[in-house]
Order: sequence, then structure tokens, then C-alpha cells
Amino acid sequence: MFRFEDPTYLYLLLLLPLLAAFYIYSNYKRKKSIRKFGDPELLAQLMPDVSKHRPNIKFWLIFASLGLFTALLARPQFGSKLETVKRSGVEIMIALDISNSMLAQDIQPSRLEKAKQVVSRLVDELENDKVGMIVFAGDAFTQLPITSDYISAKMFLESISPSLITKQGTAIAAAINLATRSFTPQEGVGRAIIVITDGENHEGGATEAVKSAVDKGIQVHVLGVGSTDGSPIPVEGTNDFRRDRDGNVIVTKLNENMCREIAKEGNGIFVRVDNTNSAQKAINQEINKMAKADVDSKVYTQFDEQFQAIAWMILLLLLVEMLILERKNPLFKNFRLFSK
Repeated sequence: MFRFEDPTYLYLLLLLPLLAAFYIYSNYKRKKSIRKFGDPELLAQLMPDVSKHRPNIKFWLIFASLGLFTALLARPQFGSKLETVKRSGVEIMIALDISNSMLAQDIQPSRLEKAKQVVSRLVDELENDKVGMIVFAGDAFTQLPITSDYISAKMFLESISPSLITKQGTAIAAAINLATRSFTPQEGVGRAIIVITDGENHEGGATEAVKSAVDKGIQVHVLGVGSTDGSPIPVEGTNDFRRDRDGNVIVTKLNENMCREIAKEGNGIFVRVDNTNSAQKAINQEINKMAKADVDSKVYTQFDEQFQAIAWMILLLLLVEMLILERKNPLFKNFRLFSK
């Protein structure tokens, strides 16, 4: 694994093209000035010891040295090895409902965007824990396998939208069953599934899935998103709302009773997500109560500084530049490289 410890210095590389352009322009001006005094070929014969190419070679050697020196300032490093480290934490699988009903805007900016905000803040609070994500609508699939890479978790979170699953519905049972199978086989680790849904068009079987998870020592929490009064579902890219076959506007409501039942069977909590941060705080409190155990994580360690190799290259280039004289050396006049 390669990285720069201080990558800000790499912006200095932007100056190199300007330096090259200035040198090329200076050569052009110099040649133009020489033409004012006479024929360049005749003048070259009058100055046999002046080399045509050596000044260019010396400049480009200095140019390369400056580029390498800039990379040296940025401190290039290599991760020497991948190690398994033990950290005390828990494992969490987040099952996020991405059905069309989650586009309703009774929670601002929408049910889905608010849910993503809650997940993002939840990930920010994690330290040595592992997290994974499952998305579901009429079906469920793994968006992010369980990991301790929180940067990837937030990156995958940003890409979530209802378009990921074309089959509509709310397959909570499928999501919980998939989440149950997604934990690591490590023993003694506290595990929890956090289901984030409005419960609309629930397909059944969730209670049995929750009981199966509990039998494996997994808690199931539910975050209910939406209002019990209901809200229409916007049609993306228009000012209209989704309608049924009879042309009536569809109103989606939070199925609070079902959400509470799942949380109760899962030995977890049910929290309604509103326009505050109360839901995220409540879930964080529950996570902090969980039994933490040593969680194995693979990380790159012992990043080695690689400045030595670059420093030697710079030294070599500067040494060559010093040895190349701008005027021709009569001792090497028989060698084509040095005779021009």
C-alpha cells in the first residue's frame, strides 16, 4: 500500500510546467537574438567549443531533480505488511428500507435521506466496531459486507437509492435473515441488527426471522421512519405524486405497530425517526450497552519512509549535471555524445 504522508506538497508540481515553458521561451528568444548577429551555422563555426545540446541536458536534469525533490517533501511511504489487530468492539448490520415509500417527505428532506443521515452519524460514533449494510424493498441484498472501514461505509451509503432494487415491497424478513448470516463467525462479540423502515406493504414472516436472529444472540432494533398520518410519494423528476390504478394519490403511513412488534421480539428498542437527532442518540446508547469483545481487523501497519531511494536519485542526477560541462571537452571530442 502506497501513500504520501504530506500530499499537500505535491501541488508544487504544478510549477514545473511553468518552469519548462519559461525555459523553452528563453531558448527561443536567445536563438532569435543570435540571428540578428548573423547566420547561426556560421556563428557556431566561430564558437567550436560551445555545445548545442549540453545546456538542454543540464536543464532537464535539474528539472527532474526538482520534481523528485517535490515528491521527497511529500514523504512517500509504503505499508510494509497487512496485520490482524484486535480491537474491543461490536458488530452491527444495518438493514435500510429503500422502497419507493421511503421517498415520502413527511420527514425532511425525505424518509430515505433522513435515514441515511442517521446512519452516517451512527457510523461517525463508531470506533473499534464493525458495520455492514443491507438494502431491501421487495427483495434484499448486501450493499456493504461487514467491515471496520468506515470511509467505505459512508461512501456506499451515499450511493443508496430506490433504483438499486426494481422489485417493490418491504421484505423485512428477507433483510433480517440476510443480516443474520452476514456477521463474522467470531464468538463472544456483541451483535445487533438495526432495521430502518416505514413498514409499508410489509410482506410477513418478520417475526419468525427475528426469533431466529435472537436464538443466535443477535438483538434487533427498529427505527421507524415516517408519520402515522401519512404522506404522498413524490414521483422523481416531476411535481406529481404516485397514484394507484384508479388514479388516486397513494398515501404511505408508518406501520408503527409492526415496527414495535419486531423490536419487542428482537429484545431491542423501537424509536421513531423525526426531524431531530433523538433516534440516533437512542441507538448509540443501546450500542454502548452491548458486550464488547476483541474484534479482529486487518490493517496496514509500519508505513516505511521511502525518501532514501528518491534522495539517491536526486543526488545522482545532480552529480551528472555537474559533470556535464556546458562547453565541449576536448578530451572527449571523439565521442559523439560529448562532441555536439
